[in-house]
Amino acid sequence: MKILVVDDEKLIRTVIKEYCLNSGFLIDEAESGVEALEKIKTNDYDLMVLDIMMPKMDGFSMLQELPTEKRIPTIILSARGEEYDKLSGFDLGIDDYLTKPFSPKELIARIKAVVNRTKKSLPNIYTLKSLIINFSAHTLKIDDKLINITPKEFEILTYLIKNKNIAISREQLLANIWGYDYFGDDRTVDTHIKMLRNNLGKYRDHIITVRGIGYKYVEDEE
Repeated sequence: MKILVVDDEKLIRTVIKEYCLNSGFLIDEAESGVEALEKIKTNDYDLMVLDIMMPKMDGFSMLQELPTEKRIPTIILSARGEEYDKLSGFDLGIDDYLTKPFSPKELIARIKAVVNRTKKSLPNIYTLKSLIINFSAHTLKIDDKLINITPKEFEILTYLIKNKNIAISREQLLANIWGYDYFGDDRTVDTHIKMLRNNLGKYRDHIITVRGIGYKYVEDEE
């Protein structure tokens, strides 16, 4: 597994690199959002550890500039621990948020947890008529047109398809998509489902609402 560590502090990159190498991960480094974007364009990574406050381009701006087809699971590692920053990060589709100073061992545990959550026991390509999902490339196409969806929307869709025909509660989605320590509520899930349905267009009705429980993905519209 290859990880991109993006932080302007060389010491932090060195510490993360040492612990990741000891855990069997391959590491690449970038000291700014600009450098990270260039590396992601020409390399494939399984996960990114990203700082917010960096010169040239900060972490949030970098995430906004990242092309949909190049988005990867991301853990924010930042000295900014305010709720606003955490919510902003999750809105941009990050998978976890850890504040500095941090425990390198905890970071490794969180990396492993994110990787386990994002692993798919699915075929690489899922098709339903003109709907085509590439799970490795994190892309969604409808009628041969690339649909721009956020990483969180993609994770939700993947999770629902993986558990198709099974009613999934909002609590399950929060736990499995946002993680055990995310203090969100049902409205977070509902908002993302609404955006996902809008992006699915004519396939929106394959995600149905299960009254009193949550949502379910079905291949035959009900």
